[in-house]
Amino acid sequence: MDLANKRVLVVGLERTGRATALFCRARGARVTLSEQRPEAEVAEGVRELRAAGVELELGGHRLETFLAQDLIIPSPGVPLEIGPLGAARACGVPVWSEIELAARFLRGRLLAITGSNGKTTTTLLTGHILREAGRHVLVGGNLGTPLISLVEQSTEDTLSVVEVSSFQLEAIADCFRPDVAALLNLTPDHLDRHPSMDAYARAKARIFENQRPEDAAVVNADDSAAVRLAPSRPRRLWFSRCDRVDAGTCLEDGRIVFRSAGHSVGLLHRADIPLRGEHNVENVLAAACIAALAGIAPDDIRAAVRSFPGVEHRLEPVAEIAGVAFYNDSKATNVDAALKAIAAFPGNLVVILGGKDKGADFRVLAPALAERARLVLLIGAASEKIAVQLGKAVPIERTGTLERAVEVAFERARPGDTVLLAPACASFDQFENFEHRGRVFKDLVHRIESRLAAGG
Repeated sequence: MDLANKRVLVVGLERTGRATALFCRARGARVTLSEQRPEAEVAEGVRELRAAGVELELGGHRLETFLAQDLIIPSPGVPLEIGPLGAARACGVPVWSEIELAARFLRGRLLAITGSNGKTTTTLLTGHILREAGRHVLVGGNLGTPLISLVEQSTEDTLSVVEVSSFQLEAIADCFRPDVAALLNLTPDHLDRHPSMDAYARAKARIFENQRPEDAAVVNADDSAAVRLAPSRPRRLWFSRCDRVDAGTCLEDGRIVFRSAGHSVGLLHRADIPLRGEHNVENVLAAACIAALAGIAPDDIRAAVRSFPGVEHRLEPVAEIAGVAFYNDSKATNVDAALKAIAAFPGNLVVILGGKDKGADFRVLAPALAERARLVLLIGAASEKIAVQLGKAVPIERTGTLERAVEVAFERARPGDTVLLAPACASFDQFENFEHRGRVFKDLVHRIESRLAAGG
């Protein structure tokens, strides 16, 4: 694809928007970046763009700018329904996600992973397995490094392992085509952005849209919603924690087995998995299936899973203070993720919930909390809704802020208890993102640790 002298509009001055604007400008495009926020709020982000010759439209979107383009690339956080984007599409201006643009330049094989939960762990674990086996691997996408930023490093031998979100998938066209596409699960999420669960599911299913018969689709056989989205065109493989599969990975007598074309091979034992929680067994099953499809030997898969250090903000052990364990699962930004975090512990939990509601039904948390939690501490904008929907299932205290929640948790917890941050909500009411929330949580816990060590 030749971008020289093309009029390209990038919408949104976040990490992906900046990377996309610089990529297009380096290839000779006439690039404009449009951002709702005024320059005073984004000053740090504009200097490099101006130096590269990107024209900036700050403090709002102008319809005439959108209509005058050859191509528009909205950042993942920008809804496709905003007025100027809708008007441009109605006039025939192509609107692509950044992953669609990147796919037209990326070399090598593309391994893409999506799902409501577990995407980041599975993506990083898959990359770790491939890298430990000596492959040239690039890892990025929704987990932090935009796919467009990986293009220059890619070669014909590269395996690019990419986490993709519904926001990215809803604006692909005809070139985003993974050699292997994995759908981990499908549960309600982002219903503050997608108009319905069906719309959210359709966006997720687009990961398979451009695949060919020689490609592979890897789907969670234990998730009925994911099974319904499994495509018919590419080769289908399954992963299952509960049942035997004819093609893919499953658990048999405590071993993870890979089956393909009538043959089966043991990859590793369940005891080799260092990560806590049944959901992480599913993540390992998915990653092992993808790695096996990439030709990685069983011994290499086993060794890499054993050495995987885990992922920050995903059931991350923080500290043990006076017999109380603290775990950071700030990435639990929806109800299903919070349920999986709660299920990873036998009981005696003090759970911190709350943040920005994404249209969730928190009532489904009640049985698990009643069984495993002694106390729930509520923070953020969704506190009142959560309190109403949980009712009297578990003792509740509204603490407002994360700082207060951590202090109360330590005051109320007993030796042998676990304090778990698993918010079931987005972070944007009080924090920049879930990473920021997780870092603040860890800092607050370490402050208590330091205070006690100093005799305070």
